[in-house]
Amino acid sequence: MTDSTDLWTVAVIVGLTVVTVITRCFFFISSKPWTLPHWAQRGLQYAPIAALAAVIVPEVVMTQGYFISTWQDARLFAAVAGAAWFFWRQGAGQAVLGTIMVGMAVYLPLHLGFGW
Repeated sequence: MTDSTDLWTVAVIVGLTVVTVITRCFFFISSKPWTLPHWAQRGLQYAPIAALAAVIVPEVVMTQGYFISTWQDARLFAAVAGAAWFFWRQGAGQAVLGTIMVGMAVYLPLHLGFGW
C-alpha cells in the first residue's frame, strides 16, 4: 500500500485555497474604498446575537431533537439565572463573563448534585 495522493485531491486542495484567499483578501485587493450600505451595517450589528441565539436556544430547550418535557432540567434554571444576571448588569463591565459564570454556577450543582 502506498501513501500517494492523487492529482484530483491536490487540485481540489489548491482550488479551495485559491478561493479562500481571494474571498478573504477581496477588501485588500480592491484599490478603491469600499463601504457597506447603511442598512447592511445596521443589520450586521445584530448578527452576533442572532448567531448566539441560534446555537444556544436549541441546546437549552431541546434534548436529542425533542423539546424537554420536564421543568427539572438544569439548563432551564441556568439560562434564566444567566439572563437575569445579564439584564441586571447590562452596560457594566464583564456582563457577558458574569452571565457565563452565573449560568454555570446554577447549572453545575443542579446537574451534578441532583442529576437534572
